[in-house]
Amino acid sequence: MRLEDYWGIGPKTSERLVSALGTSRAIEAIEAADVRALVDAGLHRGRATRILRRANGEAGMDVLATGDTRSVYDDLLSLAAGHALTAHAADRIRVLTPLADREAVEARLDGVVAARDAWEGLVEADRERVTEAFDAYGDAEGSDLAAVETAIALREAGLDDGPFEAVGALEADALRDAAGALADVRGSIDPTSVDGDGDIEVARGADDELDRLRDRLDTAEELANSAFDVLDAVRDGSLRDFEALEAATIDHVASETGVDPATVRSVAPDDALDAADFVSATLRDLAAELEAEVAEREAAVAADIRERIGGARADSGEDGGGDGDDERESHVARAVTAVSDAAFLLSLARFAAAYDLARPTLVYDGIAVRNARNPFIAGEVQPVSYAVGTHSLAGDAGVASVDAPPTGDRVSVLTGANSGGKTTLLETVCAVALLASMGLPVPAEEAQVGSFDRIVFHRRHASFNAGVLESTLKSVVPPLVEEGRTLMLVDEFEAITEPGRAADLLNGLVTLTVERGALGVYVTHLAEDLSPLPEAARIDGIFAEGLTNDLELRVDYQPRFGTIGKSTPEFIVSRLVANASDRGVRAGFEHLAGAVGEEAVQRTLSDAEWAGDDD
Repeated sequence: MRLEDYWGIGPKTSERLVSALGTSRAIEAIEAADVRALVDAGLHRGRATRILRRANGEAGMDVLATGDTRSVYDDLLSLAAGHALTAHAADRIRVLTPLADREAVEARLDGVVAARDAWEGLVEADRERVTEAFDAYGDAEGSDLAAVETAIALREAGLDDGPFEAVGALEADALRDAAGALADVRGSIDPTSVDGDGDIEVARGADDELDRLRDRLDTAEELANSAFDVLDAVRDGSLRDFEALEAATIDHVASETGVDPATVRSVAPDDALDAADFVSATLRDLAAELEAEVAEREAAVAADIRERIGGARADSGEDGGGDGDDERESHVARAVTAVSDAAFLLSLARFAAAYDLARPTLVYDGIAVRNARNPFIAGEVQPVSYAVGTHSLAGDAGVASVDAPPTGDRVSVLTGANSGGKTTLLETVCAVALLASMGLPVPAEEAQVGSFDRIVFHRRHASFNAGVLESTLKSVVPPLVEEGRTLMLVDEFEAITEPGRAADLLNGLVTLTVERGALGVYVTHLAEDLSPLPEAARIDGIFAEGLTNDLELRVDYQPRFGTIGKSTPEFIVSRLVANASDRGVRAGFEHLAGAVGEEAVQRTLSDAEWAGDDD
């Protein structure tokens, strides 16, 4: 496969990847969703993420049918990545996509929920130990030693079964031996070469004899690079006594390097042309001799390190089958993979724990939530229950309540108060559907989520022109009429055209949604202007209940099923009157309050007049 066959990779990007990684390594990085490899090759992180999402989840990306859906998707992954234990885990989270295979969804849910339970089951001290181990792993840029030490920390914390069985499969003694050996290694080891002849660079401090030889070699090379200075130091003003100069040279070099004089004498030339030639040749040959000794000692120490790290026979069946290099896999390589996977799962577990996410029940059709919360709103929020389609949350069929939203309706028309949370509810439903599609828990006490081929989320756009109307219709209608299952979440459609025509178009969209077998939630203030809705559609309402002592709108965010909600302008006008500091502006708002003529407005105005500083 050519690099340019992947989505988003043109000739220039391909050339850059080939130059930095080579074709095979670049393809391997793309198939493995390795964001870091592409970023290190010179791609912007956002571009690398988009390429890998398409490369590894093309079918799933089709679920994101509108820009607003994609925006919620990006925001969800940003939230999750914010709880990542390592930079690499954050990258893996950012390239998650909706999964086309239901078994894959269930499998990921199994892993994330089990990881969340395991994380929450740890005492605080163990959580801190695991977090510190991953911090060190990140600081060391995922070095082999850091991976092994993190694996040890995970085992000691009890994260060694269930979703972390790969960590539990590592032998504790072998890990400790590997950690000790890796402490003697400079840089990383090629895991496939631990048991062979791959290069291992032995760190200083690993072997005293090797350190002594290296020190002698360094000194000898320094002397060789300044042979004339050595000559000046040993010839003592006389050039006629050559034997004395030879002896002085040998003594000086032996003293400076710590090498036995006999060894220095053994490498000294017998046929030097003059004193300078003798000194330079002696130093040059001594450096070569010491270099050979260093190499020999380093090879012996490296062999010992290989033995200490060891190679564990990979499971190959009771008959001992397997062939060639596939039969052996280093404990280090297994630890690196296990720790990377554990970081990914634990990062998602921390996200699920932080937002109190619950495992959804996967169903064929419908979406229903009990006590759902919008994950993008900080602080205390009122949870809401809602549903469209068929579901089996608690309660008898046809009997709607807060704990059991209506079942069987294909479309709901959501009405109610300004600033009453209607858009927030749409966003919450979108977030639940997207998280479930990626195999992740959802922000609800209980949820049943169907499988959707497309999720159409369309926010309110406050523009009033034919261009916006046309672009909106082109955005929401094509996904609705395609084959497959579609979830429509459309906010205040009337904002893009005049109310009368908007009601006609909205009525057409509701009818089309039912006819196409899709599900939909449509937010509008025009419910009373709609033609009789299809039997499979209902109207719900959100109600404002007044103003708080701080003149904030008090809203019951839980929709009331089968009831048209009021936009309650009287509360908004009352707040504007009470908050107006300019006499003229206040008089204008009072005029509007009189026009509304609601008793609630007069009561609020009276309270504001008595409490305010009327100067």
